[in-house]
Amino acid sequence: MEVMLREVRDTDLPVFFAQMNEPEGIRMAAFTAKDPSDSDYFYSHWARIRQDPAAVNRTVVGEGGEIVGHAAVFGPPEEREVTYWIGRQYWGRGAATAALRELLRVEPARPLHARAAADNVGSIRVLEKCGFVVTGSERDFANGRGEEVDEVLLTLLG
Repeated sequence: MEVMLREVRDTDLPVFFAQMNEPEGIRMAAFTAKDPSDSDYFYSHWARIRQDPAAVNRTVVGEGGEIVGHAAVFGPPEEREVTYWIGRQYWGRGAATAALRELLRVEPARPLHARAAADNVGSIRVLEKCGFVVTGSERDFANGRGEEVDEVLLTLLG
């Protein structure tokens, strides 16, 4: 699937909110907001991160102009991290890989870090296709599952 990235618009946020409230997406992401259905928290979070000059936030747009999801880079220079969320209806079509490749073109800083629930093999595969390598693991509480979950840490060097 071909995608492009563009700046996030206010009109994108309701689509992101709906995508981030899809039960299977929450389970796979695992490390979500405490209450993904809390729209006040969601909109205040997005207002804050869109004001952060160090953050790179992009809307992932599909071939027909549909909003496929979002992708971002955030954090201080030595700990820059990538994140992305792709709407469930686009899973398995190459959208996440295409979006991450585009994001890596927009953000030249290296190293970049990423993390994924250890059983989220799709996301780990996307990261590895884009050059990230597994560099460690942790176990932490995952709001999306209501329990501690193993997490894989990945890094993209030069």
